[in-house]
Amino acid sequence: MLFLRKDSRYYPDIPLFLILIPFISAFNYYLTYTNIKLNGFLALTFTLDTLTGYVGWLGARKAILYLDKSLPYSKGIPKRIIIQFLLTTLIGLFIISAFTEIISLIARGRMAPSSFYTHDLFIISIWFFVINAIYIMLYYYKKWQRTEAEITQEKQIKIEGFVIRVGKKDLKFSYDELVGFYVDSDYVIACHANGNTYYLDTSLDKIEEKLPTDFYFRLNRKYLVHRNLMNGFKRVENGKLLVFLNLPYSSIPNEIPVSRAKAPAFKSWFWPNS
Repeated sequence: MLFLRKDSRYYPDIPLFLILIPFISAFNYYLTYTNIKLNGFLALTFTLDTLTGYVGWLGARKAILYLDKSLPYSKGIPKRIIIQFLLTTLIGLFIISAFTEIISLIARGRMAPSSFYTHDLFIISIWFFVINAIYIMLYYYKKWQRTEAEITQEKQIKIEGFVIRVGKKDLKFSYDELVGFYVDSDYVIACHANGNTYYLDTSLDKIEEKLPTDFYFRLNRKYLVHRNLMNGFKRVENGKLLVFLNLPYSSIPNEIPVSRAKAPAFKSWFWPNS
């Protein structure tokens, strides 16, 4: 994850394009000029064109990061890709054209030649399609990596499980086996999926700290329940929620209230991708 910013976690792109932009400039020279002479003038123009390419790329990158927030891929992949290609290409070509005209006026005292717009910009626009394709591949590659890491972590969590002392024995249960915990007087009771219950000499707060938050949610002061136990919820008075459970334990009610203060957090947890 080196070189990643908070708003671009899928794009380890900066080192890549620091190398790629000079290569693009060199390749454009190869396509544009038939007789290239290695001299100081070539070095100067190549440096200016490369710097202009960096600025054009940064403008396109900024547009991509903006679209990640305002129009993420989850809202429609074809629409996102089409808008991204058009927006980044227009922004990049505008920046490069503007910088080229400024440099031409300063260095030569006249506007850029017409061939720049009929030939050079056409080649550059093709490169922006390549740049966009790279960003799309980076996005999905990093997303795949993140998904694989989450799956591995989830498997590891399930393997670790939760240890309960029963008499002189320490029994380890997977998190899918333990469907919930609730407070009863001075004890916390753990509920197994088969209906067995186990008394724990600890607080619900301490148990909550040990449990994976992807699986369990603290509905209120008394109940901490596994996601698999929940069917859904409904909104009730004063912004509160009523969560429906699908396991008819006599010790755990079929409906458990969630306070107004906890309601937003529960909805985000229950529907993480909404």
